[in-house]
Amino acid sequence: MAGRLQPVLAGVVTALVGFASSFTVVLAGLRAVGADTEQAASGLLALCVACGLAATWLGLRHRVPMSVAWSTPGAALLVATGPVPGGWPAATGAFLVSGALIVAAGLVPPLGRAVAAIPKPIAGAMLAGVLLPLCVAPVRALVEVPRLAGPVVVAWLLLHRYARPWAVPGALVVAVAAIASTSSGAGLGAVGLRPVVELTPPSWNVPVLVGLALPLFLVTMAAQNVPGTAVLVGYGYRPPLTAALRTTGVASLLAAPAGGHAVNLAAITAALAAGPDAHPDPDRRWIASVTAGVGLALLGLGAGAATALVAIAPPVLIEAVAGLALLGALATALTSAVTSAVAEPERREAAVVTFVVTASGVTLLGVGGAFWGLVAGCLMLLLFRRRRRAQPDPVPDAEPVLSRR
Repeated sequence: MAGRLQPVLAGVVTALVGFASSFTVVLAGLRAVGADTEQAASGLLALCVACGLAATWLGLRHRVPMSVAWSTPGAALLVATGPVPGGWPAATGAFLVSGALIVAAGLVPPLGRAVAAIPKPIAGAMLAGVLLPLCVAPVRALVEVPRLAGPVVVAWLLLHRYARPWAVPGALVVAVAAIASTSSGAGLGAVGLRPVVELTPPSWNVPVLVGLALPLFLVTMAAQNVPGTAVLVGYGYRPPLTAALRTTGVASLLAAPAGGHAVNLAAITAALAAGPDAHPDPDRRWIASVTAGVGLALLGLGAGAATALVAIAPPVLIEAVAGLALLGALATALTSAVTSAVAEPERREAAVVTFVVTASGVTLLGVGGAFWGLVAGCLMLLLFRRRRRAQPDPVPDAEPVLSRR
């Protein structure tokens, strides 16, 4: 009996940790690009249901524990991008295009390979630049609202030391308690607690498509789908990547009109369903990923309440919780950017340029910093490569010849 329940319990834990650890990032991202409170709640609900359907289908179809999640780095990208020309309808159009590109990557394997071929230092530096603004929020919160942020950070530190998977959910619980103790709850009336779906007709804006849709696709592929596949391979599975891309891409397309930004293979919580703790028998672990999908879809019913909580909280406190959730991703991105460039110094400078331009948050021609960071890094790589090719071969030293005489 215990063996049968083990993958189910692992799936429940996966859903709870995945939802609680990053829903604040999603809501912050959707609000940043123009969603109101109801549209943000609709987007969170759409993502939960789309992730649940995709995970259930992939698990039942392929019997591989492919956990599905929303793109947390993609949500951080929305925060870094901020308001876009054309507002929320233009952002919704960008979500649709990003989802279509994910489907295309599943239908046209060379496209997926081209994304995977982006140099690791450049991809890591771009992601690190996207994550940095949110990851410094805990520091700002400690200065601006120390009575609220202090207990949250302490709880995160203690749980990170003794029960790491529960560090962010635990910090969120402390944040909720802090908000409840200092708020009258008057703001709750601004958002309905019942599930809501707000469909938005998309609009098409070239700067937004270049500055948001393309970086969202690249970040989702490079920071979620590729690492998520690597986790499964590390546990001995051979995941059908093209099928997963098609499924998550279609799920993204379905969620976009309701406000969902991107659906993808889980990277952060993938090990919870694919590892030995889910079940000793690898052939039974797919039950955990399916259970996680069902659980996440059910948790989406609480999207209205989650959005209402965020609405009455100090923005910097919510950003602080989101930043704590992304510290691990920032560390991974920086490690990828630095260690991959150690052997090739010309890539190190390109990675630094990518990071600086992306983190600056600069907007040029209506296009955000993530795109320009990628462009700047690639141009640096091209410059150094051409300079290296243009350098003449060194003249052989004649001294060894004279010494042999």
